[in-house]
Amino acid sequence: MLDGMGAIRHRAAMRGPGDGGDSALLQQAAQFRPALLHYFRRKTSNANEIEDLVQEVFLRLAVRQSEEGVANLGGYLFQTAASVAMDRHRRQTVRHAEDHVPFDNEAHADVDFDAAHILEKRQSLHVALAALQALPERTRSIFAMRRLEGQAYREIAAAFGISVSAVEKHMLRATERLLAAMREAE
Repeated sequence: MLDGMGAIRHRAAMRGPGDGGDSALLQQAAQFRPALLHYFRRKTSNANEIEDLVQEVFLRLAVRQSEEGVANLGGYLFQTAASVAMDRHRRQTVRHAEDHVPFDNEAHADVDFDAAHILEKRQSLHVALAALQALPERTRSIFAMRRLEGQAYREIAAAFGISVSAVEKHMLRATERLLAAMREAE
């Protein structure tokens, strides 16, 4: 796919050497490049998009269907730039772009999707679940409230009407049984 300036050059080549309209348009448009870069720097905080936005302006200029010249090229380019900026904003709003989190290769580089690895982890999960099911109901509930729901020891103690020390002992007992079950499974 041609970028904006490349599309203008392509149209000029297709028309032949006799028609210098697009060639002159290319030269004139190139003079506005620094101003367009500055315009988009003010419009977006994403420096990686600025060049793409400028290219989109040139692409729209290149593919416009009118054979007429542009009387005020600067005004036309900046009106097109405003349209490009608005389209970008609409796309980001619809796609909830600000809610996206970029994929971090460093954090996920060691993820192994090998079938044997997945089976091994699934078996470990079954061992852990079986160990949790074997715990007394109160210990299991306290463990779930702390580890799965993230409740504080004080909240758990108040819910069961026991001391914080007793909650700590239940957590210790559950953790020791889980670790023992995982060691036995190895």
